[in-house]
Amino acid sequence: MKRILLALALLTAACGGPAPEAEEPSGPPNILLIVVDDLGYGDLGSYGQKEIQTPRLDALAAEGMRFTDFYAGSTVCAPSRSALMTGMHTGHTPIRGNKEIKPYGQHPLPDATVTLAEVLKAKGYRTGLIGKWGLGAPGTEGIPGNQGFDYFYGYLGQRHAHNYYPEFLFRNEERIPLKNVMPEPKRGDGAGVAVEKVEYSHDLIAQEAIDFVEREHGGPFFLALTATIPHANNEGRDDGMEVPDLGIYAERDWPEQQKGHAAMISLMDKDVGRLLDKLDEVGVADNTLVLFTSDNGPHREGGNDPDFNDSNGPLRGIKRDLYEGGIRVPLIARWPGKVAAGSTSDYAGAFWDFLPTFAELAGGETPSGLDGQSFLAALTGGEQSAHEFLYWEFHEGKGSKQAVRMGQWKGVRLSPTGPLELYDLTADIGEETDVASEHPEVVEKMETYLSTARTESEFWSLVSPQ
Repeated sequence: MKRILLALALLTAACGGPAPEAEEPSGPPNILLIVVDDLGYGDLGSYGQKEIQTPRLDALAAEGMRFTDFYAGSTVCAPSRSALMTGMHTGHTPIRGNKEIKPYGQHPLPDATVTLAEVLKAKGYRTGLIGKWGLGAPGTEGIPGNQGFDYFYGYLGQRHAHNYYPEFLFRNEERIPLKNVMPEPKRGDGAGVAVEKVEYSHDLIAQEAIDFVEREHGGPFFLALTATIPHANNEGRDDGMEVPDLGIYAERDWPEQQKGHAAMISLMDKDVGRLLDKLDEVGVADNTLVLFTSDNGPHREGGNDPDFNDSNGPLRGIKRDLYEGGIRVPLIARWPGKVAAGSTSDYAGAFWDFLPTFAELAGGETPSGLDGQSFLAALTGGEQSAHEFLYWEFHEGKGSKQAVRMGQWKGVRLSPTGPLELYDLTADIGEETDVASEHPEVVEKMETYLSTARTESEFWSLVSPQ
């Protein structure tokens, strides 16, 4: 009987009859989360960029939803990623700063931490992280394999990730040698010999992500592509925007660093497009939620000038600031048939919302004690509850800083004992006018919240400037 039905179907198709309708995807969706490094709120065309070309991400925004009021976990890398992985803001998440551990890597996530990868793995997802980790070095409890990831490829440590032509990358905990090596110097002429730059790490990371989708598309998968561009290489140098090809920017009358910065973003855009094409090719695009964002605001490192192409758009501040330009980031979401094409959301959420959202998508259990909430309703056009407060703290530089968002209001405190600056983001997105003296009742409510917003940490205490 099955052979007869198949023959009839083939005959109908050969005679020009209607093709069978595609089956509705069954089971939970695949999740592709793309987090790039130091991309500003204003660096994409869909967020107002005029000079840097990002056609594939602009098309992604047109096919899905663009969030206008979404925030990173922190204003620098490790705590931002910790907030993402744990569903807790920087007053509660285990990693609240870029604390380096000798001889290699950052302070590790504790083994007892429940990560979003562990929640998804428990529901049958194949889990992968490709790119930059920064939450635990080899041999520590914080490595991706101990935090719910079946597969890892890339950089385990942040300082290692500042080099786009490294001698090795990691596959899980194994060092994979690359061809970027310093030639053996001949006797007497070894001084000044440069590293031979053969394999650009971003190219390898992008291809690994494509290969992961090729391997794992048969069942539900979660892939976190944590690309390193457009972060600078070798912080503090003036030639740190390193990319193999300046492309369409080569002939621009711009500083070389700005050509490199723009070329990195356009390369990232091209490779996001290649990954999206792979979803189409293997037939899973309609059952894949794609999310694209950045780990914090734009940088002023490696000779890059974030003002040159207005990388923070209308926002004040950059990376390492708790003003909006340091923490408000692009978020684009696409899920055909579920997320409305060409839509915009002003839901004020943050990285700690990803874990409960993914748990709801997968039908998994959301751990208790989280600061995040699911924003699946916002994604799918439903009634979305708002956060009463969003909270950040930052521990680099001279003392600790804190920030709070409460509805239309944004509070910034530049030291634990200092005054709270207050901004009305509805009228003043650029945080130009401190209105604390005009709204003492709002300041008082924020101060009351700040008194209980965090738990003490032996590694990250609030410290006043010296």
